[in-house]
Amino acid sequence: MTLKTHLLLTATLATLGLTGCAKTAPADNGAVVNTSDAGGPAPLKLAGSTDFPGYTGDFDHFAIDTRDNKLFLAGEEFHEVEVLDRLTGALIKRIPGYGAPHSLFYMPGTNEMLVIDGEKPSTVLDADTLRVKRTYKLPVGADSIGYDAQSKHIWVVTGGKDVPQKDSNLIELDPATGKILKSVHFDADHVEALAIEQNGSRIFINVTDKNYLAVIDKNTGKVTAQWHIKEAEQNAPVAYDEATHRLFVVTRKPGKLLVLNADTGATVAEFKAPERTDQVVWDAATRRVFVAGGEGYTLVVEQDSADKYRDAAHVATLPGAKTAIVDPDHSRLWIAASPGESKAMGKLLWFDIAPR
Repeated sequence: MTLKTHLLLTATLATLGLTGCAKTAPADNGAVVNTSDAGGPAPLKLAGSTDFPGYTGDFDHFAIDTRDNKLFLAGEEFHEVEVLDRLTGALIKRIPGYGAPHSLFYMPGTNEMLVIDGEKPSTVLDADTLRVKRTYKLPVGADSIGYDAQSKHIWVVTGGKDVPQKDSNLIELDPATGKILKSVHFDADHVEALAIEQNGSRIFINVTDKNYLAVIDKNTGKVTAQWHIKEAEQNAPVAYDEATHRLFVVTRKPGKLLVLNADTGATVAEFKAPERTDQVVWDAATRRVFVAGGEGYTLVVEQDSADKYRDAAHVATLPGAKTAIVDPDHSRLWIAASPGESKAMGKLLWFDIAPR
């Protein structure tokens, strides 16, 4: 029978030898409990951490600069962007002066990083020098993004209750010029994450306060379906495995991971997930789903087939560790631990991803 227990850190990462900045974990630390009947090596191994002294509030999302090997992290509530060494985790620079930086988008062709800011004009940085090259004045509340490789455009959620605004919009943006091409309106004040089909025409987006997932035709900007989430409330993060047409939707009330058929909206699997999750990540190389939760652990679910999944491990992190990104080039999972309203140290954690 599958064990439904998880290992939480009892004090701080000091118990694992990870106090301080950009330190490497001991090779024999054990910050994970396998919960799968399959056994075998742990899917994640804690490898290091970096401190952010003085940081308060929440972090938001990541992006990777593949040319200069930099990792960018949005310091949403501390009004700055963090820049780190992608290889070592060492802090390179903290860039202040932002309003509410939420999402980041790297443009490899020009080596630029677009910082989506919900309060101030969004900046385009030279990823090498970290200087501002230009700014875009986007609608207020600009937040979550998704990338469409077909058009080389991004789609950005705007508006919503944090502005405050009673409705929301999803805009199509050319990140090279700042030009807005389409806008999809939602009579909802909380629209969260989205996933975009790269070899098809669909966008999947969580309309959180209405408890449904909307399907949008990215060519026309029209909503083609609304799938009600029946198992729980506050569907927020989403990821997509396009190869099997499976969506990974995380709810917050209570915390659940739902696997949906992307053609019908039907639920094919369901797992208990950590509370206060702000990110779900699909790793196509290992066919794993990572659910980073502020409760203090990351859920790892393994895909055996389109309709068969296993709760493989619960990985100890820290309270507030709720946004993440996979670096497929280095088989690494990065997780940001937000201090939130506590006085804890803001941290970046990184894990080596075991092959399957």
